[in-house]
Amino acid sequence: MTGRDVNRRDALKAGGVALGGLGALAMTNASARAEPWSWSPQGSVAGQGAGADPRTVWDPEADAVIANVLERHNVNRINAELRTWVRNGQEVPSGLPAELRDFIEYARILPPWTDHNKLAGGFEFTKKQGTIISVLYAFASGMMSTVIPNEARAVYYSKGGQFFKDRIAKTAKLGYDIGTVNAYAPDGQMTVTCVKTRMIHAAVRHLLPQSPHWPKQYVPISQDDLMVTWHSLPTTIMANLTKWGVPASRHESQGYLHTWQVCGHLLGIRDEYLPASWREANVQSTQVLKPVLAPTREGIRLADDLLRLGNELDLTLLSKPILGAFTRFILGDKIANWIRVPREPVWSPLLEVSWAPYLAVRQGVLNVAPPMDNAYWMFDEFLRQFVLWYMSELRMPISIELPQHNRHF
Repeated sequence: MTGRDVNRRDALKAGGVALGGLGALAMTNASARAEPWSWSPQGSVAGQGAGADPRTVWDPEADAVIANVLERHNVNRINAELRTWVRNGQEVPSGLPAELRDFIEYARILPPWTDHNKLAGGFEFTKKQGTIISVLYAFASGMMSTVIPNEARAVYYSKGGQFFKDRIAKTAKLGYDIGTVNAYAPDGQMTVTCVKTRMIHAAVRHLLPQSPHWPKQYVPISQDDLMVTWHSLPTTIMANLTKWGVPASRHESQGYLHTWQVCGHLLGIRDEYLPASWREANVQSTQVLKPVLAPTREGIRLADDLLRLGNELDLTLLSKPILGAFTRFILGDKIANWIRVPREPVWSPLLEVSWAPYLAVRQGVLNVAPPMDNAYWMFDEFLRQFVLWYMSELRMPISIELPQHNRHF
Protein backbone atom coordinates (compact mmCIF):
# COMPACT_ATOMS: atom_id res chain seq x y z
CA MET A 1 0.00 0.00 0.00
CA THR A 2 1.37 3.40 -0.94
CA GLY A 3 1.61 6.45 1.29
CA ARG A 4 -1.04 8.07 -0.87
CA ASP A 5 -3.42 5.17 -0.19
CA VAL A 6 -2.84 5.53 3.56
CA ASN A 7 -3.57 9.25 3.33
CA ARG A 8 -6.80 8.53 1.48
CA ARG A 9 -7.91 6.12 4.19
CA ASP A 10 -6.96 8.54 6.95
CA ALA A 11 -8.91 11.30 5.26
CA LEU A 12 -11.98 9.09 4.91
CA LYS A 13 -11.77 8.05 8.55
CA ALA A 14 -11.35 11.61 9.75
CA GLY A 15 -14.28 12.79 7.68
CA GLY A 16 -16.34 9.88 8.97
CA VAL A 17 -15.76 10.83 12.60
CA ALA A 18 -16.76 14.43 12.04
CA LEU A 19 -19.88 13.64 10.02
CA GLY A 20 -20.86 10.89 12.44
CA GLY A 21 -20.97 13.38 15.29
CA LEU A 22 -23.10 15.80 13.30
CA GLY A 23 -25.49 13.02 12.29
CA ALA A 24 -25.98 11.93 15.88
CA LEU A 25 -26.82 15.50 16.92
CA ALA A 26 -29.10 16.12 13.97
CA MET A 27 -31.60 13.35 14.57
CA THR A 28 -32.30 10.12 16.34
CA ASN A 29 -33.29 6.91 14.64
CA ALA A 30 -36.75 5.89 15.78
CA SER A 31 -36.99 2.23 16.66
CA ALA A 32 -39.34 -0.08 18.50
CA ARG A 33 -36.45 -0.98 20.79
CA ALA A 34 -37.30 0.86 23.98
CA GLU A 35 -34.45 -0.33 26.19
CA PRO A 36 -31.31 1.79 26.26
CA TRP A 37 -28.30 0.40 24.42
CA SER A 38 -26.38 -1.85 26.81
CA TRP A 39 -24.42 -4.37 24.73
CA SER A 40 -20.71 -4.00 25.52
CA PRO A 41 -18.18 -3.51 22.71
CA GLN A 42 -15.90 -5.82 24.71
CA GLY A 43 -17.94 -8.64 23.19
CA SER A 44 -17.18 -7.48 19.64
CA VAL A 45 -14.49 -8.49 17.16
CA ALA A 46 -12.79 -5.20 18.03
CA GLY A 47 -12.93 -5.91 21.76
CA GLN A 48 -13.43 -2.24 22.47
CA GLY A 49 -15.34 0.80 21.26
CA ALA A 50 -17.14 3.99 22.17
CA GLY A 51 -20.34 2.14 23.03
CA ALA A 52 -22.59 4.66 21.27
CA ASP A 53 -26.18 3.60 20.67
CA PRO A 54 -26.10 2.31 17.05
CA ARG A 55 -29.41 4.04 16.38
CA THR A 56 -27.47 7.32 16.40
CA VAL A 57 -24.71 6.16 14.02
CA TRP A 58 -24.89 5.73 10.26
CA ASP A 59 -22.08 5.27 7.72
CA PRO A 60 -20.56 8.72 7.16
CA GLU A 61 -17.54 7.33 5.30
CA ALA A 62 -19.84 6.15 2.52
CA ASP A 63 -22.62 8.73 2.87
CA ALA A 64 -20.60 11.85 2.09
CA VAL A 65 -19.07 10.29 -1.03
CA ILE A 66 -22.24 8.75 -2.44
CA ALA A 67 -24.36 11.86 -1.81
CA ASN A 68 -21.85 13.92 -3.79
CA VAL A 69 -21.75 11.32 -6.57
CA LEU A 70 -25.55 11.34 -6.89
CA GLU A 71 -25.77 15.12 -6.90
CA ARG A 72 -22.77 16.06 -9.05
CA HIS A 73 -21.89 13.21 -11.39
CA ASN A 74 -23.34 11.22 -14.29
CA VAL A 75 -24.69 8.21 -12.39
CA ASN A 76 -25.59 6.29 -15.55
CA ARG A 77 -21.96 6.46 -16.64
CA ILE A 78 -20.81 5.44 -13.16
CA ASN A 79 -23.13 2.42 -13.14
CA ALA A 80 -21.81 1.39 -16.55
CA GLU A 81 -18.29 1.47 -15.11
CA LEU A 82 -19.36 -0.47 -12.00
CA ARG A 83 -20.82 -3.27 -14.17
CA THR A 84 -17.29 -4.12 -15.27
CA TRP A 85 -16.06 -4.53 -11.69
CA VAL A 86 -17.10 -8.04 -10.60
CA ARG A 87 -14.04 -9.83 -9.14
CA ASN A 88 -12.45 -8.96 -5.82
CA GLY A 89 -8.96 -8.73 -7.29
CA GLN A 90 -9.89 -6.51 -10.22
CA GLU A 91 -8.64 -2.97 -10.34
CA VAL A 92 -11.29 -0.39 -9.59
CA PRO A 93 -12.55 1.05 -12.91
CA SER A 94 -10.50 4.07 -13.90
CA GLY A 95 -13.54 5.91 -15.27
CA LEU A 96 -15.06 6.43 -11.82
CA PRO A 97 -14.78 9.80 -10.07
CA ALA A 98 -11.61 10.00 -7.99
CA GLU A 99 -13.46 10.31 -4.66
CA LEU A 100 -15.50 7.18 -5.43
CA ARG A 101 -12.40 5.23 -6.45
CA ASP A 102 -10.72 6.31 -3.22
CA PHE A 103 -13.69 5.14 -1.18
CA ILE A 104 -13.86 1.78 -2.92
CA GLU A 105 -10.14 1.17 -2.47
CA TYR A 106 -10.57 1.85 1.24
CA ALA A 107 -13.82 -0.08 1.65
CA ARG A 108 -12.63 -3.23 -0.16
CA ILE A 109 -9.76 -3.93 2.26
CA LEU A 110 -10.43 -7.02 4.37
CA PRO A 111 -10.33 -6.32 8.12
CA PRO A 112 -7.00 -7.07 9.83
CA TRP A 113 -8.66 -9.75 11.96
CA THR A 114 -9.67 -11.84 8.90
CA ASP A 115 -8.80 -15.49 9.53
CA HIS A 116 -8.55 -17.47 6.30
CA ASN A 117 -8.52 -20.77 8.17
CA LYS A 118 -11.88 -19.87 9.70
CA LEU A 119 -13.19 -18.82 6.29
CA ALA A 120 -12.25 -22.27 4.99
CA GLY A 121 -14.23 -23.84 7.84
CA GLY A 122 -17.21 -21.68 6.93
CA PHE A 123 -17.05 -22.89 3.35
CA GLU A 124 -16.92 -26.53 4.48
CA PHE A 125 -20.08 -25.96 6.49
CA THR A 126 -21.87 -24.27 3.59
CA LYS A 127 -20.70 -27.00 1.23
CA LYS A 128 -22.35 -29.62 3.45
CA GLN A 129 -25.49 -27.69 4.36
CA GLY A 130 -25.86 -25.26 1.46
CA THR A 131 -29.30 -26.43 0.35
CA ILE A 132 -30.83 -26.11 3.81
CA ILE A 133 -29.05 -22.79 4.37
CA SER A 134 -30.48 -21.47 1.09
CA VAL A 135 -33.99 -22.38 2.24
CA LEU A 136 -33.36 -20.54 5.50
CA TYR A 137 -32.04 -17.50 3.65
CA ALA A 138 -35.42 -17.34 1.94
CA PHE A 139 -37.88 -18.30 4.66
CA ALA A 140 -36.10 -17.32 7.87
CA SER A 141 -34.19 -14.24 6.72
CA GLY A 142 -36.04 -13.13 3.60
CA MET A 143 -39.51 -13.40 5.06
CA MET A 144 -38.37 -12.02 8.42
CA SER A 145 -37.32 -8.84 6.63
CA THR A 146 -41.01 -8.10 6.05
CA VAL A 147 -41.63 -7.84 9.82
CA ILE A 148 -38.59 -5.66 10.50
CA PRO A 149 -40.43 -2.31 10.22
CA ASN A 150 -37.47 -0.08 9.35
CA GLU A 151 -36.22 -2.51 6.72
CA ALA A 152 -39.64 -3.18 5.21
CA ARG A 153 -40.42 0.51 4.86
CA ALA A 154 -36.98 1.35 3.47
CA VAL A 155 -37.31 -1.36 0.83
CA TYR A 156 -40.91 -0.54 -0.03
CA TYR A 157 -40.44 3.20 -0.59
CA SER A 158 -37.06 2.95 -2.33
CA LYS A 159 -36.41 1.88 -5.89
CA GLY A 160 -36.02 -1.71 -4.65
CA GLY A 161 -39.69 -1.83 -3.71
CA GLN A 162 -40.71 -0.84 -7.23
CA PHE A 163 -38.48 -3.42 -8.90
CA PHE A 164 -38.81 -6.05 -6.20
CA LYS A 165 -37.78 -9.13 -8.15
CA ASP A 166 -34.54 -7.40 -9.14
CA ARG A 167 -33.96 -6.44 -5.52
CA ILE A 168 -34.50 -10.05 -4.37
CA ALA A 169 -32.07 -11.30 -7.03
CA LYS A 170 -29.39 -8.94 -5.70
CA THR A 171 -30.02 -10.17 -2.15
CA ALA A 172 -29.78 -13.77 -3.38
CA LYS A 173 -26.46 -12.93 -5.03
CA LEU A 174 -25.02 -11.89 -1.67
CA GLY A 175 -26.23 -15.16 -0.13
CA TYR A 176 -24.71 -17.14 -2.99
CA ASP A 177 -21.39 -15.28 -3.11
CA ILE A 178 -20.73 -15.69 0.61
CA GLY A 179 -21.02 -19.47 0.27
CA THR A 180 -18.43 -19.91 -2.49
CA VAL A 181 -15.00 -21.39 -1.87
CA ASN A 182 -13.29 -18.20 -3.04
CA ALA A 183 -15.75 -15.71 -1.52
CA TYR A 184 -13.14 -13.21 -0.34
CA ALA A 185 -10.26 -14.36 -2.56
CA PRO A 186 -9.06 -12.28 -5.53
CA ASP A 187 -11.05 -14.43 -7.99
CA GLY A 188 -14.22 -14.35 -5.84
CA GLN A 189 -17.02 -11.78 -5.85
CA MET A 190 -18.17 -11.35 -2.24
CA THR A 191 -16.02 -8.31 -1.46
CA VAL A 192 -17.32 -6.52 -4.54
CA THR A 193 -20.91 -7.48 -3.72
CA CYS A 194 -20.54 -6.15 -0.16
CA VAL A 195 -18.94 -2.85 -1.18
CA LYS A 196 -21.55 -2.23 -3.87
CA THR A 197 -24.32 -3.03 -1.38
CA ARG A 198 -22.77 -0.59 1.10
CA MET A 199 -22.85 2.06 -1.61
CA ILE A 200 -26.53 1.33 -2.34
CA HIS A 201 -27.33 1.74 1.36
CA ALA A 202 -25.66 5.14 1.29
CA ALA A 203 -27.65 6.09 -1.81
CA VAL A 204 -30.91 5.08 -0.13
CA ARG A 205 -29.98 7.14 2.93
CA HIS A 206 -29.54 10.13 0.63
CA LEU A 207 -32.63 9.58 -1.51
CA LEU A 208 -35.36 8.37 0.84
CA PRO A 209 -35.56 11.57 2.94
CA GLN A 210 -36.42 13.33 -0.34
CA SER A 211 -39.50 11.14 -0.85
CA PRO A 212 -42.88 12.70 -0.01
CA HIS A 213 -43.81 9.36 1.58
CA TRP A 214 -40.84 9.36 3.99
CA PRO A 215 -40.43 11.26 7.29
CA LYS A 216 -38.13 14.15 6.47
CA GLN A 217 -36.10 13.98 9.67
CA TYR A 218 -35.49 10.23 9.65
CA VAL A 219 -32.38 8.87 7.97
CA PRO A 220 -32.80 5.13 7.23
CA ILE A 221 -30.32 2.25 7.51
CA SER A 222 -28.50 3.18 10.69
CA GLN A 223 -25.88 0.93 12.24
CA ASP A 224 -28.73 -0.48 14.33
CA ASP A 225 -30.73 -1.28 11.20
CA LEU A 226 -27.70 -2.97 9.63
CA MET A 227 -27.18 -5.06 12.76
CA VAL A 228 -30.84 -6.09 12.86
CA THR A 229 -30.59 -7.30 9.26
CA TRP A 230 -27.27 -9.02 10.02
CA HIS A 231 -28.89 -10.97 12.87
CA SER A 232 -31.77 -11.98 10.60
CA LEU A 233 -29.14 -13.83 8.58
CA PRO A 234 -26.37 -15.81 10.37
CA THR A 235 -27.78 -15.65 13.92
CA THR A 236 -31.28 -16.67 12.87
CA ILE A 237 -30.03 -19.33 10.46
CA MET A 238 -27.71 -20.95 13.01
CA ALA A 239 -30.50 -20.91 15.59
CA ASN A 240 -32.76 -22.85 13.21
CA LEU A 241 -30.04 -25.31 12.22
CA THR A 242 -29.30 -25.95 15.89
CA LYS A 243 -33.01 -26.41 16.64
CA TRP A 244 -33.26 -28.94 13.82
CA GLY A 245 -30.21 -30.85 15.02
CA VAL A 246 -28.12 -30.14 11.92
CA PRO A 247 -24.55 -31.08 12.92
CA ALA A 248 -21.67 -28.60 12.76
CA SER A 249 -18.16 -29.04 14.09
CA ARG A 250 -16.62 -26.23 16.14
CA HIS A 251 -14.39 -25.36 13.17
CA GLU A 252 -17.38 -25.18 10.82
CA SER A 253 -19.57 -23.25 13.25
CA GLN A 254 -16.92 -20.65 14.02
CA GLY A 255 -16.05 -20.46 10.34
CA TYR A 256 -19.64 -19.79 9.31
CA LEU A 257 -19.85 -16.98 11.85
CA HIS A 258 -16.54 -15.57 10.61
CA THR A 259 -17.71 -15.38 7.00
CA TRP A 260 -20.53 -13.16 8.22
CA GLN A 261 -18.30 -11.12 10.51
CA VAL A 262 -16.14 -10.22 7.51
CA CYS A 263 -19.28 -9.54 5.47
CA GLY A 264 -20.61 -7.19 8.16
CA HIS A 265 -17.36 -5.24 8.19
CA LEU A 266 -17.40 -4.87 4.40
CA LEU A 267 -21.04 -3.74 4.53
CA GLY A 268 -19.97 -0.88 6.77
CA ILE A 269 -20.95 -2.20 10.21
CA ARG A 270 -18.43 -0.92 12.71
CA ASP A 271 -16.23 -3.59 14.24
CA GLU A 272 -17.33 -2.58 17.73
CA TYR A 273 -20.86 -3.77 16.89
CA LEU A 274 -19.91 -7.11 15.31
CA PRO A 275 -20.26 -9.98 17.83
CA ALA A 276 -17.06 -11.97 18.44
CA SER A 277 -18.86 -15.27 19.17
CA TRP A 278 -22.18 -17.02 18.76
CA ARG A 279 -22.88 -16.40 22.43
CA GLU A 280 -22.42 -12.65 21.97
CA ALA A 281 -24.43 -12.77 18.75
CA ASN A 282 -27.37 -14.34 20.56
CA VAL A 283 -27.15 -11.81 23.40
CA GLN A 284 -27.03 -8.90 20.97
CA SER A 285 -29.83 -10.32 18.82
CA THR A 286 -32.08 -10.50 21.88
CA GLN A 287 -31.62 -6.76 22.33
CA VAL A 288 -31.70 -5.46 18.74
CA LEU A 289 -33.71 -7.92 16.62
CA LYS A 290 -36.45 -9.55 18.64
CA PRO A 291 -37.94 -6.37 20.18
CA VAL A 292 -38.40 -4.61 16.83
CA LEU A 293 -40.30 -7.32 14.97
CA ALA A 294 -43.79 -6.08 14.10
CA PRO A 295 -46.23 -5.98 11.17
CA THR A 296 -46.51 -2.99 8.87
CA ARG A 297 -48.68 -2.27 5.88
CA GLU A 298 -45.57 -2.16 3.70
CA GLY A 299 -44.22 -5.42 5.08
CA ILE A 300 -47.50 -7.25 4.43
CA ARG A 301 -47.37 -6.19 0.78
CA LEU A 302 -43.73 -7.22 0.42
CA ALA A 303 -44.46 -10.61 1.99
CA ASP A 304 -47.22 -11.23 -0.53
CA ASP A 305 -44.85 -10.29 -3.36
CA LEU A 306 -42.22 -12.70 -2.02
CA LEU A 307 -44.64 -15.60 -1.80
CA ARG A 308 -45.76 -15.05 -5.39
CA LEU A 309 -42.26 -15.20 -6.89
CA GLY A 310 -42.47 -18.97 -7.37
CA ASN A 311 -45.54 -18.60 -9.60
CA GLU A 312 -43.34 -17.28 -12.41
CA LEU A 313 -41.82 -20.72 -12.97
CA ASP A 314 -43.74 -23.92 -13.70
CA LEU A 315 -42.63 -25.53 -10.44
CA THR A 316 -45.62 -26.97 -8.59
CA LEU A 317 -43.96 -27.14 -5.18
CA LEU A 318 -43.14 -23.43 -5.23
CA SER A 319 -46.77 -22.34 -5.15
CA LYS A 320 -47.82 -19.60 -2.75
CA PRO A 321 -49.58 -22.02 -0.33
CA ILE A 322 -46.52 -24.24 0.03
CA LEU A 323 -44.13 -21.31 0.37
CA GLY A 324 -46.52 -19.89 2.95
CA ALA A 325 -46.50 -23.16 4.88
CA PHE A 326 -42.71 -23.12 5.06
CA THR A 327 -42.85 -19.49 6.20
CA ARG A 328 -45.27 -20.34 9.02
CA PHE A 329 -43.28 -23.42 10.02
CA ILE A 330 -39.93 -21.59 10.21
CA LEU A 331 -41.00 -18.19 11.57
CA GLY A 332 -43.90 -19.36 13.74
CA ASP A 333 -47.62 -18.64 13.97
CA LYS A 334 -47.28 -15.12 15.38
CA ILE A 335 -45.21 -13.73 12.52
CA ALA A 336 -47.18 -15.67 9.90
CA ASN A 337 -50.40 -14.16 11.23
CA TRP A 338 -48.84 -10.70 11.12
CA ILE A 339 -48.12 -10.99 7.39
CA ARG A 340 -51.43 -12.78 6.72
CA VAL A 341 -50.03 -16.16 5.74
CA PRO A 342 -52.78 -18.74 6.35
CA ARG A 343 -52.16 -22.13 7.90
CA GLU A 344 -52.22 -24.76 5.16
CA PRO A 345 -54.36 -27.81 5.98
CA VAL A 346 -51.92 -30.33 4.46
CA TRP A 347 -48.43 -28.84 4.38
CA SER A 348 -48.46 -27.19 7.79
CA PRO A 349 -49.08 -30.38 9.83
CA LEU A 350 -46.81 -32.36 7.49
CA LEU A 351 -43.90 -30.02 8.17
CA GLU A 352 -44.53 -30.06 11.89
CA VAL A 353 -44.44 -33.86 12.07
CA SER A 354 -41.95 -34.88 9.40
CA TRP A 355 -39.42 -32.11 8.75
CA ALA A 356 -37.09 -32.78 11.70
CA PRO A 357 -36.97 -36.59 11.11
CA TYR A 358 -36.47 -35.95 7.40
CA LEU A 359 -33.46 -33.74 8.09
CA ALA A 360 -32.07 -36.25 10.58
CA VAL A 361 -32.21 -39.01 7.97
CA ARG A 362 -30.79 -36.71 5.31
CA GLN A 363 -27.89 -35.81 7.62
CA GLY A 364 -27.28 -39.43 8.54
CA VAL A 365 -28.16 -38.73 12.16
CA LEU A 366 -30.97 -41.29 12.08
CA ASN A 367 -29.99 -44.53 10.38
CA VAL A 368 -33.53 -45.67 9.71
CA ALA A 369 -35.96 -45.80 6.84
CA PRO A 370 -37.29 -42.38 5.82
CA PRO A 371 -40.35 -41.42 7.88
CA MET A 372 -43.38 -41.23 5.63
CA ASP A 373 -41.92 -42.01 2.22
CA ASN A 374 -44.25 -39.60 0.42
CA ALA A 375 -43.31 -36.74 2.73
CA TYR A 376 -39.62 -37.55 2.32
CA TRP A 377 -39.98 -37.44 -1.47
CA MET A 378 -41.96 -34.18 -1.38
CA PHE A 379 -39.39 -32.50 0.85
CA ASP A 380 -36.59 -33.63 -1.46
CA GLU A 381 -38.51 -32.41 -4.48
CA PHE A 382 -39.27 -29.08 -2.81
CA LEU A 383 -35.59 -28.55 -2.09
CA ARG A 384 -34.69 -29.53 -5.67
CA GLN A 385 -37.23 -27.12 -7.15
CA PHE A 386 -36.24 -24.34 -4.78
CA VAL A 387 -32.56 -24.66 -5.72
CA LEU A 388 -33.55 -24.80 -9.40
CA TRP A 389 -35.45 -21.52 -9.01
CA TYR A 390 -32.67 -20.00 -6.92
CA MET A 391 -29.98 -20.88 -9.45
CA SER A 392 -32.09 -19.81 -12.42
CA GLU A 393 -32.28 -16.34 -10.89
CA LEU A 394 -28.52 -16.24 -10.36
CA ARG A 395 -27.81 -17.26 -13.95
CA MET A 396 -29.29 -13.96 -15.06
CA PRO A 397 -26.86 -11.04 -15.22
CA ILE A 398 -27.17 -9.35 -11.81
CA SER A 399 -25.77 -5.85 -11.65
CA ILE A 400 -25.74 -4.04 -8.32
CA GLU A 401 -26.05 -0.38 -9.25
CA LEU A 402 -26.60 2.97 -7.59
CA PRO A 403 -30.27 3.99 -7.59
CA GLN A 404 -31.13 7.48 -8.78
CA HIS A 405 -34.71 7.76 -7.54
CA ASN A 406 -37.16 6.43 -5.02
CA ARG A 407 -40.20 4.32 -5.75
CA HIS A 408 -42.63 6.00 -8.14
CA PHE A 409 -46.28 5.89 -7.07
